[in-house]
Amino acid sequence: MNELDGNDKLLNIHEESLLETEAPEKPLKDEAIAETHVLGHEHTMGVTTDCSLTSSKDSQEKKSKKLCGYLHKLGMKGPLKAWKYRFFSYNDNKCHLQYYRMATDVSPLGSIDLHAATFHFNMEAEEGIFEIKTPTKSYILKAINNHTKMYWLQQLQRKRWEYCNNALKIHTRISMASEGEGNADDFLSPVKTPTEVVGLSVALMPVPQESTSLQNISLKHPWKEIQNTVRNICNSKPTQAISRSIFHFEESEQAAEEVTANQFGKMSPSLNFARKARRQNGGLPSNLENISHEKMNNPQLQIKAITEELKSQKDLVKLLHRALVSAQEEKRVCTEYLSAPEEKDRLELIRHKVRQIGDLRQRVEALEQEKQDLEQCVSFKDFHIGELKEHVQLLMEKNSAKQQVIVKQNEQLLSQMESDNNSSTGMETLQEQYRKIDSLMDDINAYSTQNKFLNSEIHQVTQLWRNTVEKETTLLRKCSYLEARNCQIESKYLILLRKLQEALPYLDAEYSEVIKRLIEDALQSDIKAPLDPSSTRFSPISEYDDYGFMIIPEYEVEHLKLLAKIQALEIRSNKLLTHEVVDKPLQMKWNNIEELSHSTELKTLVRCGIPTEHRKRVWKWLTSQRIRICANHYKDLLRKCETAQHPAIQQIELDIHRTLTNNKHFNSSNSEFIQKLRRVLFAFSWQNPTIGYCQGLNRIAAMALLVLEDEESAFYCLVDIVENIMPAEYYSNNLSGSQVDQRVFKDFLSEKLPRLSAHLDQYKIDLSLITFNWFLVIFVDSLVSDILLRVWDAFLYEGTKVIFRYALAIFKYNEEEIFKLTDATEIYQYLSFFTKTICDGRKLMNIAFNELNPFPMKLVRNRRAAHLEKFKTELAELENIKQEYVKNKEELRSTDNDMGVSEDEEDT
Repeated sequence: MNELDGNDKLLNIHEESLLETEAPEKPLKDEAIAETHVLGHEHTMGVTTDCSLTSSKDSQEKKSKKLCGYLHKLGMKGPLKAWKYRFFSYNDNKCHLQYYRMATDVSPLGSIDLHAATFHFNMEAEEGIFEIKTPTKSYILKAINNHTKMYWLQQLQRKRWEYCNNALKIHTRISMASEGEGNADDFLSPVKTPTEVVGLSVALMPVPQESTSLQNISLKHPWKEIQNTVRNICNSKPTQAISRSIFHFEESEQAAEEVTANQFGKMSPSLNFARKARRQNGGLPSNLENISHEKMNNPQLQIKAITEELKSQKDLVKLLHRALVSAQEEKRVCTEYLSAPEEKDRLELIRHKVRQIGDLRQRVEALEQEKQDLEQCVSFKDFHIGELKEHVQLLMEKNSAKQQVIVKQNEQLLSQMESDNNSSTGMETLQEQYRKIDSLMDDINAYSTQNKFLNSEIHQVTQLWRNTVEKETTLLRKCSYLEARNCQIESKYLILLRKLQEALPYLDAEYSEVIKRLIEDALQSDIKAPLDPSSTRFSPISEYDDYGFMIIPEYEVEHLKLLAKIQALEIRSNKLLTHEVVDKPLQMKWNNIEELSHSTELKTLVRCGIPTEHRKRVWKWLTSQRIRICANHYKDLLRKCETAQHPAIQQIELDIHRTLTNNKHFNSSNSEFIQKLRRVLFAFSWQNPTIGYCQGLNRIAAMALLVLEDEESAFYCLVDIVENIMPAEYYSNNLSGSQVDQRVFKDFLSEKLPRLSAHLDQYKIDLSLITFNWFLVIFVDSLVSDILLRVWDAFLYEGTKVIFRYALAIFKYNEEEIFKLTDATEIYQYLSFFTKTICDGRKLMNIAFNELNPFPMKLVRNRRAAHLEKFKTELAELENIKQEYVKNKEELRSTDNDMGVSEDEEDT
């Protein structure tokens, strides 16, 4: 690779040297060597002379401004640290600044990657020193003077900008308006090229003695030094053609052609044919031979001649085209005139042409008038310009006169100080002050130049960073889309495996084993970490979400494992696809909300789901709107728990270790969240003694703890849900409120989804066996965490009707699948896990809040009141039946006692 890089450098140098209009009369030895290396590489890469002749003029101008030259480079660290004289050449293809010991070397000693580098120089440092900082290393270089240093820095800035901008256009669609934003000329004027130390002329000059000294040899790259030295020695041996006398012109020319043929292999057929023809005919005429040699030696002249000829041919084609159009128009008119059947038609055509001629004359007169007006305007502007020039001349003369007056006054001041007896000290002081002023002016100019360069560097690096961020954002979007597609394909594969799993009893043993192995492999393969679209990095691999819920819950049943993984893949795919379109705009709206207040807009945002970083604040605000929070109330309840033991504590201890088993914060008995949950439930048992504790409250309190984190805030959230949001007696001993809601839900199901309700009634399905737990714990452990938290957001804002909305939406989401089942056992089996098939939270939310409208809270209250009255009537009847049964049993006992039947006999 190093040899190829060196050959690329020499190839560029040689191609650019061909564009010089005036070639040196007598090439030096090093020039011949460099050209020999270049031509050899040109043959190797298959570059022919015809290709170089057809290159565009812009590329030639670009090559003619080759950035190369000699600089000092600060070498190795430690005691061997010293300045090394190196030849630097910029590689346009890689945006690398390669450095060699000499310009004739083939293999570079090293290279500096500029695409991510920054440039800097310090005014207090030695003259010509500047620094190139890359992400891995810093390089300190020194030019011959400050002018050369500024030229190198400005050119390196431009090269970096061109490379990064071109690379960016390849991968992303950047607007054309941003192309010129990184131009350093807006800050620092272009530095004139120091041709004596930079450019192709330097590369073709004799090798400086400083480069050939032993001190300049690279100890870090001995093999490359040996390789370059051997190549230079081999290429410097004189050939037979070169060693001949210059007076044998024909022989030397023929020998040179033979040497060239031997070195570069077979040339193109056209060149071989031309060479043979010239030998057979005894050479060409002197003038043609000179012209051919001049064109071959200077392809720029040939390209210029071809371009001029092409331009003239184009002009000729335009003239011929105009003549052809006019001839066709004349032919058309003549044809119409001759084809007219009657004399009237011909006269009408003549009149039409006369009218056209009149119109054209009027247009010509108008154009002539406009021409005269423009000529008058131009003459007036010329007169005005002349006046301005005279005014400028007067100002310049006035300025010159003032400068002469200032000079005379300075001379008079100096003469007066010289004539004074004590003028010697004053003169020295004045001269010293003048020197200080000059020095300070130089410093000001130098710091101004440094400031302009640093401003240009900051501006360009900032623009490059913005372009890189835009490119990275585009690539991340593409990666997110591909990741989402991959999840969809993988989920479809798992769905197919699940269908095959259901068909296992009907397959052969061989196929069954293959399917089982495929299912095991699919379950054992981990889901890779999702790409976080909101950041520019891949999120770390984790099995849990932001709140500690397992992304793929662990189930003992194999088909539930498959369902859980399918659900996780589909949810992840939906997140990736909707992030830019849905989640990001919602995030921006939430970020713009400074103060929370009840409104339609906030209600809509809450229904769509509260972002993780805002959920804690919104939940605390919602709780504080309905409940009065006392400062030390929670602590007082905890102290009461320490002094007295509530009867519900034993049941709390039994349930606390069965809370949210798929969450990492509650899967250990020593977890901090377990201790917090215990204290919250203990405090609530004394806060509401009539309830004390009910199974299900542990999961509600756990959800509040996961979001709010603070146990006191979680306690008040639990109190708010039980005492304010939920109906009375929802968590009482007989769970009357929960049972009433099951009857209300059945009514809503028959109204909103009549076909599904009739289908379930046909097979006598009791939905309360499935939905009772949904209402009691607000879907905890039933829905996946991402959807569950959205349900809780809307529930805390709107109340219990959200539970009815989402319960109905879950059935509507899976309505078609339920219709396919025609057996009560199959329906119960499907309803036991069908919430695991819900993957699209946006679709479920749309069903709940759009497709099920209207859903007024007043209707829910009326239905609850009606069913509560019926429920109480039924409870009263049951109580009467119970009392009557007890009364009858007591009467029966009293009768037996009267008859003298002992208890032992009765038992017998």
